[in-house]
Amino acid sequence: MNIRVTDYTSRVLGVVKEKYGLRDKGEALDKFAELCGEDFVDKEVREDVIKDVIDSCEKHVKKYGFRKMNTKELDKLCGV
Repeated sequence: MNIRVTDYTSRVLGVVKEKYGLRDKGEALDKFAELCGEDFVDKEVREDVIKDVIDSCEKHVKKYGFRKMNTKELDKLCGV
């Protein structure tokens, strides 16, 4: 992909490239998006991670039910 960037952008990509030991400015652009992209776009969550979280929650509910913790129990747990 050929893109036109300003001199400043080119310098920033050059610094990112050198800092992370990347091969070219395309990889630097990918790294920059990885570092700053979450401010603009949420990363996708893999389906297996979602299934693990759901399974963990179901196991917890089976073991403990929907029991609520009172303030004294919470204080004890937190060491207050």
